[in-house]
Amino acid sequence: MAELRAAGQSVGFVPTMGALHAGHCSLIDAARAECDAVVVSIFVNPTQFAPTEDLSQYPRPIEADLAACAECDVAVVFTPTPDEMYTDGAGGGLTTIAVAQLGEGLCGRSRPTHFDGVCTVVAKLLNLVGPDVLYLGQKDFQQAAILKRMVADLDFPVRVNVCPIVREASGLALSSRNVYLDEEIRKKFAPKIYECLQVLAKKISDSAPSGAELRDFADSFFAECTPVFELEYLELLDAETLKPPANKGRNRVLVIAGCFGKTRLIDNVLIECD
Repeated sequence: MAELRAAGQSVGFVPTMGALHAGHCSLIDAARAECDAVVVSIFVNPTQFAPTEDLSQYPRPIEADLAACAECDVAVVFTPTPDEMYTDGAGGGLTTIAVAQLGEGLCGRSRPTHFDGVCTVVAKLLNLVGPDVLYLGQKDFQQAAILKRMVADLDFPVRVNVCPIVREASGLALSSRNVYLDEEIRKKFAPKIYECLQVLAKKISDSAPSGAELRDFADSFFAECTPVFELEYLELLDAETLKPPANKGRNRVLVIAGCFGKTRLIDNVLIECD
């Protein structure tokens, strides 16, 4: 990476936890289109897992991931270990980074330490890689909003490019977790998450439904799913502040999370102001 910077090449950076799929590859493609060289990190970050989450079960198909990076013409694949990234290895270190407010709702309610771990590791990776542009996916909308704010608040010399969601033909957002869905759920029921968001986005253009109305609609929409889609949240928020929208003059986002069995899925639809 130092050689790339010394040669004056612009560097695009795609941080990942591996188990790469077409969504990750779309970020790499976007980076390659804008920058001279692309760096991809593959690091299953222990500090963003809660004690109740099974870090050991997270997929680590490193050979397939390296092959995907080679096919996408990645210049450098950075695969550090916890001991290389943190003073105390998997335990992390004494220093953490937290972005107030933005991480308190949505996924932060059920995973209160998650985004601190994400911010800390991404900050460390930015310092180590020194990229010109950081590429993030829109699917993790809250995470992208938090990292954008971290970069701005801490004056990292990097531009953040949030790239569109990549979906399966059915509309299901690509995720490493999709492999845990059985075939019927993946083909028949999981795509209803995006369908629900699309229908609601059209309704929202004409009105501003309350949170209770959104949940009632979702309960009805997913009523036929077996197993039941356990809705964690469905909210309409200001796309920048992640607070309830104050007016129609700003972009809004519909965000959803829930579980089919033990598989947790998230998705969102951006509603841009006219």
